[in-house]
Amino acid sequence: MRNNAGLFEYCPSQWVPFKDKRIIEKVRGIKRADIEKHPNPEYKIRVAPDKDLDFLWITDMFARIKHASEAGEKLVMVLPNPCPLYRHVARLINACKIDCRNIYAFAMDEYADEDGNVAPAEWRYGFTYAMLKYFYFEIDEKLRPSKKQMVGFTNKNLKSYGKMIVDHGGADICYSGPGWTGHLAFIEPGAPEFQGSPEEWRRMGPRICTLSPFTIAQNSLHGSFGKSGDLAAVPPKAATIGPAEVINAKHRVDLHAISVHGTSTSWQRFISRLVIHGPVTPLVPESILQTLPTDVYISETIAQNIEPDWDKGY
Repeated sequence: MRNNAGLFEYCPSQWVPFKDKRIIEKVRGIKRADIEKHPNPEYKIRVAPDKDLDFLWITDMFARIKHASEAGEKLVMVLPNPCPLYRHVARLINACKIDCRNIYAFAMDEYADEDGNVAPAEWRYGFTYAMLKYFYFEIDEKLRPSKKQMVGFTNKNLKSYGKMIVDHGGADICYSGPGWTGHLAFIEPGAPEFQGSPEEWRRMGPRICTLSPFTIAQNSLHGSFGKSGDLAAVPPKAATIGPAEVINAKHRVDLHAISVHGTSTSWQRFISRLVIHGPVTPLVPESILQTLPTDVYISETIAQNIEPDWDKGY
């Protein structure tokens, strides 16, 4: 890195997955006015007010569910864990009396212990637990799909998880958002479980993945873990879909809107730029979306220029 006309130069830490200083400087300098520009017309980037991002996600999910119900079509979704937001989708379903019998939902990922044992659906910090609590059980019982159609990772289904999605015709929609490492789901850059050439990496399916220390730090700030930086509270591994499930989905919606509890501080501001405008590489897993039909929504907070704030200081 170069600061103050070369007075002090240094390389990124060994722990940083993507280290190309030239590209890092380039994407760091992307201004708010230019962030929506991209050479792939099917990779559609839109900046929206912070207060609108949740609504855009809810609207997209509800519209797909409503269309599937009215058309009598199956809808297969790969879902992340914005758990409280699911309640709003359920409220719309209930208010409009939408029959969800044709809805199939697959959790994108789930925590696992150091030996690769997947957290059970009853574990209240888990993603399957959240999907059921905040979405499935919030839907009126007479409108719900069969509980068997709400699928999370287990020790038993891990190896067949990708095939289960394929057997239902593949995912119609995959929702996502970048983690601090640029991970998509828990597909971590540099993880031993996701090693291979770029071509091999694209074909990789579900597996247990070792979480990056950055991901553990990020998730230790989640409300479910006490939002206090309790690193020991976050499990060391996770079950996750692979690049293949993301690539094979018919469409994708990607949200960039995480700040530190409503402040202007955000670890996502830089990684979003690298994901959206950097090279397509397994070192930045979510960058694969640049090559695929994807709707990308970025909050104004994340789109802000990256520059020093000397009033905040150190």
